[in-house]
Parts: sequence; structure tokens; C-alpha cells
Amino acid sequence: MKAKKNKRSRKSYQYHAVTFKLSQGQYRSLRNYCKARRTTPIKLIKRCISRFISNYEYEVPPELYVTENQLALFDEELDFQGSAN
Repeated sequence: MKAKKNKRSRKSYQYHAVTFKLSQGQYRSLRNYCKARRTTPIKLIKRCISRFISNYEYEVPPELYVTENQLALFDEELDFQGSAN
């Protein structure tokens, strides 16, 4: 007799719902674009945000964090007074 093979148990996934509002014009535009591309709004949105939801699951690289001073205007290293000759 053959021995029974054990079935692998499936991994249970936990999903989270994310909701946001669109104006009537924005929703109409989304529907028209999806109709032209033969896709659904959900697939389109997931494809657009896929690089954000797949790459940073555990850790965000330090260079992507927002710093206090985003503009280079206040850097002390840059001296624009001497370059205006």
C-alpha cells in the first residue's frame, strides 16, 4: 500500500482595507481610463502603488526619510556671494 502524503497547509494572509474619496470627475476619469485600457480600477491602483507596497515591508532606506531642511538654500557649504562676479 502507498503511504498517504500530507497536504501542505496554506499560509493565512491578513488583509487591510484602505479607503479614500474621489470627486465625481476624478472617478469618471478613472473609469474612462480603465475602460480604454481594459482593466479595473483596483488593478490600476495596485499597479501604480506596487513599488511602494512591495519594497518597504520591513525597512525603509535612510536616504528616503524626510529631513528637517529639505532645501539647499540654507546649507553653509554653498557660498553664492562669491560666484556673482
